Amino acid sequence: MSGADPGAGDRSHYSYAHYANADVAAGFDALRFGGPIGELLAETQERVIADFLGRLEGLQVVDVGTGTGRAAIVLATRGARVTGVDASYEMLDVARTRASAAGADVHFEVGDAHALPFGDRSFDAGVSLRVLMHTPGWSQALAELCRVSRTRVVFDYPSARSLAALQAGVRRLRAALGSKTEAYRVFWPGRIRAALVAHGFRITGVHRQFVLPIAVHKTVGSRGFTTTSERALAALGLNAAFGSPITIVAERCAS
Repeated sequence: MSGADPGAGDRSHYSYAHYANADVAAGFDALRFGGPIGELLAETQERVIADFLGRLEGLQVVDVGTGTGRAAIVLATRGARVTGVDASYEMLDVARTRASAAGADVHFEVGDAHALPFGDRSFDAGVSLRVLMHTPGWSQALAELCRVSRTRVVFDYPSARSLAALQAGVRRLRAALGSKTEAYRVFWPGRIRAALVAHGFRITGVHRQFVLPIAVHKTVGSRGFTTTSERALAALGLNAAFGSPITIVAERCAS
């Protein structure tokens, strides 16, 4: 495990404090995945991770930062043996309720992304969605995801080469001025690639979602607008250059 990240595991960081709240946990799915664009986000996320992981039957998967268990439940219902880990007891309470309602057999446990309570290569694959952008020690969290995964990892991040970077900059400024906000970070793809190489992984698949910020699509609230506008922007080559968030699958190099 890499221990170089300042602030890693700092319980005062918003990524811990914000989600250690029963009301936040109860409203998380409606806020993130409610409405036509939220549904589109969820459907796309489910399709991409399933495609990237390949055959799921019997696959041992850890979902780090599982939150309310959305990805874990999807993978379990498709045959994977899933362990969902999160630092928030409150989010895990919701995850267990959702899994029970879906008839999904998922093992949920409390754990910190910076120090996973598992041995090296304990799982066939590791998944971590909407985590690196928020966690205080992203490189340590990525190192841990790679450490416990035997064959591949799937995770996402907002690109620094995207309009999302503007929103991220505004949030970080507001946080610096004392405002209570989720001041997430964005990443240059080259930095992600270099971190993976350092842990013995190579990128084998990339999916870029939107050119326009998600906030714009949610404000318009039209699935038709989102589909049509993003298809047009992709035809112009803008998605390949500026699409975000980026979801990648990386495989462990032969040693």
